[in-house]
Amino acid sequence: MTYENLDAKLVNALLGNGRASLRSLAEELDVSVTTVSNHLSDLEAEGVIEGYTPRVNYDAIGYDVTAVIQLQVEGHALPDITETLRDHSQMTSVYEVTGDYDVIAIGKFKDTDGMNDQIKQLLTDPDIKASNTSVVLNSVSENEQFELDVDDA
Repeated sequence: MTYENLDAKLVNALLGNGRASLRSLAEELDVSVTTVSNHLSDLEAEGVIEGYTPRVNYDAIGYDVTAVIQLQVEGHALPDITETLRDHSQMTSVYEVTGDYDVIAIGKFKDTDGMNDQIKQLLTDPDIKASNTSVVLNSVSENEQFELDVDDA
């Protein structure tokens, strides 16, 4: 069998089932278990696959409020602000961005009071020039990953 696009096919198979065994992956991809193991090790070493984690439905465990927080920050303070946000356990994503705001953070909260408390605490930082927070009304798509195009890999 040719190994053309095997890495992309392996990644796609893992996207479908991150708990798949080496044996089941080998069968699905029609290669040996050793080949799957070697390619998987290479993908991990190259940083293509960074880890294996569960997909958590935060709503199901009581984190019903999702907030999108946009911040304008003094330029010199950007690394400190993003690190502070990253250290907040309820922030699921933190991005440095272009445009009117410098930072966008996505947070999950049990209720609006908890969200409000964390945002107010954050806004006490004098290096935050402006903020805009939006509460998500309906999550249409979240934490989705996409399959790699096997023809381009």
